[in-house]
This record gives sequence, structure tokens and C-alpha cells, in this order.
Amino acid sequence: MSHLMHAHKSITTLQGEDIVFLATDINLPGAVDWVMMQSCFGHHFMLVLEKQEKYEGHQQFFAIVLLIGTRKQAENFVYRLELNGNRRRLTWEATPRSIHDGVNAAIRNSDCLIFDTAIAHLFADNGNLGINVTISTCCP
Repeated sequence: MSHLMHAHKSITTLQGEDIVFLATDINLPGAVDWVMMQSCFGHHFMLVLEKQEKYEGHQQFFAIVLLIGTRKQAENFVYRLELNGNRRRLTWEATPRSIHDGVNAAIRNSDCLIFDTAIAHLFADNGNLGINVTISTCCP
């Protein structure tokens, strides 16, 4: 966490179990990352939305939550990502991965919310995408 705060000063941290992760300018060309921190239950979670071009002209978004902590600690939590739009809802619920596993492992294993640009545009507002993020504790 100290590395993130010192080396990446521009990362926004929001407090609370329910927050909105706002990804601005989702129409930017090429591969783009949006990163934010969420602090609750005495822990810090890293929220990542990554846009990748999988093949010529086909872009996908990957949304994931990582706990700044161990795999064992991560097992105590559940996260829910939700996109809400005009009479539409897309939800993903999972156990966060440890920061030690990294974002790429989650993407490689499809253990994250995955959607393409057409879906993103259904939920975006003027090129900005709001993702509701809820973190809860769960039984071991």
C-alpha cells in the first residue's frame, strides 16, 4: 500500500463498502487502464478496469478487484461489480484475488467481469462508465 501511495500518487481512494468506480473517456483508443482504491473493513482493495484489443478492432474490458493482502485474507471477502443502465443490469460477483496474484492472472483465467465495447456503450454516459462496487465480508 505504501508503494501505491508514494509511486502512484494520482490513485483515488474512496472509503466505504459501496462506491462508484468512474472510468472516464472509455472511448480512448488502444489499451487503457483505470485504477482506483477502495478502503473498507480495515483493508485496501485495488479496483482495475482494463481495456485490451484482443484482435483487430475488437476491444474487451476486464474489471477486477484485488485485495492488498494475502490470498488467505482475500478469502474473507466477496465483491460485486454492477453496471446499471436503461432497464439493464450486468452483475459479477466473486472472491477478490490477492494483489500477489496480479491482474493478468485474473484476466488470463477469465476470473473477472468481461464485456465488449458494445456492452460498455449500453451503460456509458457521454463516454464515462460508472461501475458500482460493493465489498462484503463472508464466512470462512
